[in-house]
Amino acid sequence: MFERLVSHSLILAALSICLASLAATSDDWRTRSIYQVMTDRFALADKDNGIASTVPCDTVARDYCGGSWKGVIDHLDYIKQMGFDAVWISPVYFNIEGMTPYGSGYHGYWPQDIYSVNQHFGSANDLKNLSSALHDRDMFLMIDVVVNHMVTTLPLNTTASSFEAPQNISATDITPFADMDDFHPLCFIVDYNNQTEVEQCWLGDATLPYADVDTENPNVVGMLNSWIQDVVSNFSVDGLRLSTVKFVSPRFWQDFTREAGVFTIGEVMSNDTNYTSSYTQVMNAVLDYPTWYALVPAFQSPEGNLSALTTVVTQSQQLYASGAFMTGSFLDNHDQARFNHLVSDAALAANAAVWPFIHDGIPIIYNGQEQGLSGGYPPANHEAIWTIGYNNESAEYFAFKNLNRARKIAMGAGAYFLTTPMKFLETNTNNTLAIWKPPMLTLLTNAGSTSACWNVTTKLFKPHQHIVDVLTCSVHVADERGGVTVESPAGLPKVFMPVTTLEDSPDLCPASDLSGELVTRRTSWWMATYVMTCILLLWIA
Repeated sequence: MFERLVSHSLILAALSICLASLAATSDDWRTRSIYQVMTDRFALADKDNGIASTVPCDTVARDYCGGSWKGVIDHLDYIKQMGFDAVWISPVYFNIEGMTPYGSGYHGYWPQDIYSVNQHFGSANDLKNLSSALHDRDMFLMIDVVVNHMVTTLPLNTTASSFEAPQNISATDITPFADMDDFHPLCFIVDYNNQTEVEQCWLGDATLPYADVDTENPNVVGMLNSWIQDVVSNFSVDGLRLSTVKFVSPRFWQDFTREAGVFTIGEVMSNDTNYTSSYTQVMNAVLDYPTWYALVPAFQSPEGNLSALTTVVTQSQQLYASGAFMTGSFLDNHDQARFNHLVSDAALAANAAVWPFIHDGIPIIYNGQEQGLSGGYPPANHEAIWTIGYNNESAEYFAFKNLNRARKIAMGAGAYFLTTPMKFLETNTNNTLAIWKPPMLTLLTNAGSTSACWNVTTKLFKPHQHIVDVLTCSVHVADERGGVTVESPAGLPKVFMPVTTLEDSPDLCPASDLSGELVTRRTSWWMATYVMTCILLLWIA
């Protein structure tokens, strides 16, 4: 009997090692681009018979609209064909049921039972099927994880610092943390500059308190570590997006991420690179919020501060454990108003949309960006995608498809694209940026829908080398020094690569478009469509 147990233990240990060796590494993830899905709002199950667009979803109601894991499966090809090879989905476990003064838990961030899946999204088998469907397409699965807090609908007795459970004043209806001792003592965060208070007091309010899990308690830590191992194993998860990271001590994250055994990227909502940098020591990557806080105002108007953007990027390259390479670069997400809601100029939107793909980090796009959605602050930016359709010919869809393809080609052109930090070059003009990440030169402007010019004298290409703008397939010629002087009459972005790097990739720019004709003053049909579409949407809004 003893020998059988030892043998069984050895088999399990060997299996664990094998599974760990198959897990996607940080280097695997840095080659990917991520499409963020808000599960309840992305796609309906079994609604592809022409009626999906008639199923309403009122974002103001803050309630479930019916999106599911089956719906995501049905639209994976829509995501894959856009060039995305990883999908980040909402938290998967059971949330509080019913309506609260702040709506329902359709978003997934109000967990009540971490041992059960959210039945509104589907069954455990549905989630396994989604994982399999992704892997069949050589795509990664990333799930969102909340460990900072749990939520219950039991009334909070602020005097007794406990929930008013029917039988036991110290009990909760939260699984697996059934006792108030599993949580930090009740105190709501007031001073967000006090890190101890941030980590050990509660989010929410007396109406809907977020019970703050005691992640210093060894028993609690053990349960969470075992739980995340089971989640990763049961659903073949490739990566975790860690929510509310700064509200939990870094020491906990160090152990938790190790035990998870897969790639982790954390949400540290801060504009401070120094503050954020400490978390890069305890997880694989962080969402690049410091850069986002500079990116949005930089391209929001011609008065935007581009220097502030370059400064924060340089800081992240210097301060983070892996530079800016292990960051998630984004423009939109479910927590922030969409950029299209903040701007009134289509050219500004086009320039900002390019940023995640030419940055050092991993590009992340939030569902609906590819359809030009312009929802404001939550819940307005939680639109149901099925109400507007999955148009794979929209201007934005084509833009992201081209940028994803160009990024893959740049990786294949040499091993250095993923390890060479982006560099800002002198443009000798106002309202412009030139970003060099060989073999890719990106020219951005916040001048708006007016003429912009770049005069980059740095030697980047061979003298008189033909280079192509992958956004328009327009060909340009480097000057005799290998620099470029380029004008964009409509203030649109340019992403140049040597024509030779695209010779084996006719799916991006067909050979007929790369004949050498100088068409840099011609705007491509999709860019023109992009501008006109955005202008129309802004007029309708």
